[in-house]
Amino acid sequence: MNAAALISIPVGVVVERHKATSKWLDFVWRPASVLTGVPSTAPWTRLGPAADTTLFYGGTATVNLHRTETANYLDNLQSGNPQLWVVLRPTGSDPPYEVVAVTADPAEGEAFTEAGNDLVETVPMPGPIVQTLEAFIAEHHVQRAFFKRQRDETDTRRGRKGRPEGKT
Repeated sequence: MNAAALISIPVGVVVERHKATSKWLDFVWRPASVLTGVPSTAPWTRLGPAADTTLFYGGTATVNLHRTETANYLDNLQSGNPQLWVVLRPTGSDPPYEVVAVTADPAEGEAFTEAGNDLVETVPMPGPIVQTLEAFIAEHHVQRAFFKRQRDETDTRRGRKGRPEGKT
């Protein structure tokens, strides 16, 4: 985002490690949830096992809200299942991942998937963040009219606007 965030919401990220069923991997990692606020726990503290799964407090991030993205936030809320996109980046050492970002913007979340080895997963949006997002949208959202673009007339025998092929 180029514009400064109007609201920044600090969050903690819980990461899950479970035993892999593959002979090439020992474990599979994924974001499990997001906590509202930042706990006093050190990053990568083990939170506890549950069968073949172990939870870790992965670290902190900030959900930044920008007034130019309210339409995306609104789409997220109206989906009926509001999500946050959590981005983890492999470190190649221990701990195995670093928390890179958490976003409520579906477009930004999808853009993070283009960055190679980053692990990008959605987690349910906690209620307090839903409430903050709803208030933010109510204050800053501007409904924009949809304009359908019209195609230029094209002569298929001669190219665009009747010009010979290759000439613009």
